[in-house]
Parts: sequence; structure tokens; C-alpha cells
Amino acid sequence: MRNRPAYGQSSVDNALLLLHILRDQGIVTVSQAAELLGVARSTAHRLLAMLVYRDFAVENEEHKYLPGPALYVAAVENRPTGEYNAHLRPVMTVIAAETGETVQLAVRTGRWVRFIATVESAQAIRVGDRRGVALPARLTSTGRAMLAELAPQQLRALYQSPGNDGEARLGNAQWQRLVRELELTRHRGYAVNAEDTEAGLTAVGIGVRDTNGAVGAALSVAGPATRVGGARVREIGEYLLQQAELLRLPKDRPE
Repeated sequence: MRNRPAYGQSSVDNALLLLHILRDQGIVTVSQAAELLGVARSTAHRLLAMLVYRDFAVENEEHKYLPGPALYVAAVENRPTGEYNAHLRPVMTVIAAETGETVQLAVRTGRWVRFIATVESAQAIRVGDRRGVALPARLTSTGRAMLAELAPQQLRALYQSPGNDGEARLGNAQWQRLVRELELTRHRGYAVNAEDTEAGLTAVGIGVRDTNGAVGAALSVAGPATRVGGARVREIGEYLLQQAELLRLPKDRPE
């Protein structure tokens, strides 16, 4: 029998309970959350806002809350993401300093990417820390850099297979756009997200290979579209290609 810890924080407990409610009910309003948790509406609203910020919930146009991608995107398994972070952080720090923009490291899990490390730009207006955030792979520069490595039949199977994550069974227009984006990525050697995931944000991404040459992660340089656009996108992309040899995943440890 499990007892509630004597040192438990009520705000943490309420946030975790709210995650269970979202997962089980599928949709909840601020009033319902307040009633179920036994807290004020203002408290429930703050908790839901934080869950939205961390991708555990999304708010629709009716101001109701639904489970976010962090609840249904598969966990990163069988990959030492902590080692990836420690191994690549020095070169990520150099890239952030030399480009003046935020550098992100991500891995792909199915049709989604999850950001696992960030080195933020020193500039006042910058892209913030995205650690833990999950986004559709087909829309991000990191995701496109990794998807471009798949064989055509693998890509089709990935996006034509069933699922309830909103990314399964793409419509024809979405599918054709994805195919074009990946062709461009292969031609250039780097991927671009020009405000596809967030208005005013542009990112340039490149695959990060392991010692066998397979892409196991991807790195992006992201910044405001006012700074990262036009010729600057090409400059960053070519710069990342020059850094490719330094961008290597750590060797597998012997078992």
C-alpha cells in the first residue's frame, strides 16, 4: 500500500493529478479542473498554463484543455540522451557563440522529435530553452534532417500507419509538401524550418551521425526570423556542414 509522502508539495501533487485527469478524461475546463482538484479557479488556470507551456496540454479555441504531445509521444528509449548532451555540449556552445543564436539537440521518436539539450543565445531576443518539448518531425528542421535519411518505403510506412497523435495518415497535400521538403534537405545537406512551427522563428538543422555513419540525432540553430532569414539561412546551413565532423554521437559503450 502506498501512502502519500509526508513531505509532498500540494502544487506538485495537483499538477500530477491534473495530468491523470487530462489523460483519462481527454478534455477539461478550468472550472472542472478547479472542482476536481478542490482549488480556486485561478490556481487551476495557473496549473493548466504550466502544463501547456511544457506540452502536457493544449488549449483549444473554446478555452478547453486537451492532452498535449508530451502525454502521447513515445518516450525516448534505448538511447543515452544524457551522454549525447554531455558529449555534444562543448561543440554546441561553440556553435551558439559563433552564430549568435540558440542551438538545440533533438532525437526522433516516431513521427515526433523531442528536444533533449539547449544552449541559448546570449542575445536579448532569442529562442528559449526547448528541452522536453515534442513537435511534429515533419515541420521542424531537426525532424526533417532525420526524416531525410529514411528510405521512401520507410517514410511512407511511418506516415501512412494508424495512430491518434494527429500526425498519422497525412493528407495528400501534407504528404507532397513533406516529400518536397525532404528532397530539398537532401540536396542542400541541411534542413530549414521557416516559421512552420512558430510564427517569427526560423531554424536550420543538420543530422548528427554515430560512429557507423547513421543519423541518431539532429542539431539546429534557431533564431528570430528577422535575424535568421534569406542569405543568413544559407550561411548557417553551410557553417553547420563544415562542423559535421565535430558533430558525432559518442561511441557505444561495450556491454
